[in-house]
Amino acid sequence: MFTIENYISVSTPKKALFNWSSGKDSALTLYKILQNSDFKIEYLLTSVNHQYQRISMHGVRVELLKAQAKSIGLPLKIMQIPEMPTMEVYENVMTETLTELKKQGITHSVFGDIFLEDLRKYREDKLATLGFEGVFPLWKIPTHDLIQEFISLGFKTIVVCVNERYLDKSFVGRIIDQDFINDLPENVDVCGENGEFHTFTFDGPIFSEPIKFEIGEIVYRKYEKPKNEDSSNTACDTNASDAFDFGFWYCDLIELK
Repeated sequence: MFTIENYISVSTPKKALFNWSSGKDSALTLYKILQNSDFKIEYLLTSVNHQYQRISMHGVRVELLKAQAKSIGLPLKIMQIPEMPTMEVYENVMTETLTELKKQGITHSVFGDIFLEDLRKYREDKLATLGFEGVFPLWKIPTHDLIQEFISLGFKTIVVCVNERYLDKSFVGRIIDQDFINDLPENVDVCGENGEFHTFTFDGPIFSEPIKFEIGEIVYRKYEKPKNEDSSNTACDTNASDAFDFGFWYCDLIELK
């Protein structure tokens, strides 16, 4: 017999998209949100450099991105973005993408941001104009705690890009472990939250199997300041006066079948 005592209220999970960068913060955030019954992740959403078919900023080949999504078991939606897009171009692509996803009943957007207040406000303001809400599972958790949790859970990630403003070539291509953490200069956040480095996560509890790859060449790249255009109006973080004085070291990863 049905009684009030044995009635259990079950709420319908909110449909959400997950902003997937391929790196460690994304991996830990996805691990946490997948355990939250309030949300159901419908898609992984990743921006890709249209010209080179690599993940924006990380430089990871799109083939490895697709391998991650397959191992995770979630549909992947790729946003094709030109190199060094203006904010207007970037926001137009994002608006078009989210508008289409909203038609599927998706109402929330999940991010792996940790402590950058301006970035969070920007995301929330833009999402609100489209009727979305932002979700930030790692927000304000100390980064030293996050990186230790990441490692203890069995995640494995490799550094694929470093900003020479903060780190030299020797850090790119390294697996993040306790030795890596100990070697970081004091002014570098252990999670690279200020853009000091980017990673590719290839194993851990969210994957059905590890992503297989081999390390390719390590290359140096320095971006040129856009001509006849205010560099502060690009979708990359170029507001600093010396933003184009520093380059990046990239470690190419090649998928193994």
